[in-house]
Amino acid sequence: MTYTQKFFGHLKTILTHKYWVWRFMCACGYGWRGLWHDLSKFHPTEFLESVKYYTGTSSPIDACKKDKGISMAWMHHKGRNPHHYEYWMDNFDQGGVPREMPVKYKVEMLCDYIGAARAYMGDKFSYQAEVDWWIKKLELPRAQHPNDKDFVTLVLFWLCHFELKVDTEYATSLLRATIATVLMNFEQMREDFNITEGTKT
Repeated sequence: MTYTQKFFGHLKTILTHKYWVWRFMCACGYGWRGLWHDLSKFHPTEFLESVKYYTGTSSPIDACKKDKGISMAWMHHKGRNPHHYEYWMDNFDQGGVPREMPVKYKVEMLCDYIGAARAYMGDKFSYQAEVDWWIKKLELPRAQHPNDKDFVTLVLFWLCHFELKVDTEYATSLLRATIATVLMNFEQMREDFNITEGTKT
C-alpha cells in the first residue's frame, strides 16, 4: 500500500468513525460531544504515526505498539480525550487508582466502542460481535473502574438481546433508551445479570 493510499485510507477511517460516534451521541443527547470527539486524531503526533501503521482492518496504534512497544499517538491521545478510561487514572505513586467517569464520558466511551466497530466492520457489524470483543477485554487485567466496566457490559448485553441493525431509526432510539434504563436501574440490573466487580460471573 502506498503512502498516499494509507493517508487517505486513514483519513476516511477517522471520518467514518466520527460520523458514527456523532450519530450515536446525538441519539443519547450529547451531539456537541459527538462533534468534538477525537479531534486530536488530526494532530500530527497522532495522524502521521497512524498513517504509517494503517492497514484498514485494525488499529494502527495497536500495530505501532506491537512494533515499537509504545505508541506516541496513543500517549498523546489518551491524555486529551476524557472518554478514554485511561484518562481517569489517578495516584500513580500508589500503583494507580481508576476513578469513575462522569456519565457523559461513559456514554461517549460506549459510543466510541460501537462507532469504532461500525467503522472497521461496516455492514458486518453486530452487537453479538461487540459483546464477544468486550468479554475478551474483560479477561485482561483492565485498570478501569468497576462501575464503568459494568455500564458497558449491561448496555452491550441488552443491545445484543435485541440485536438490531445500527443504521435503523429504531436501533438508534433503542440505544438511547437502553443507556437511560441502565443508568436509572444500575444496581438492580447488575444484580439481575449477575455482574460483579466489572466482570460477568
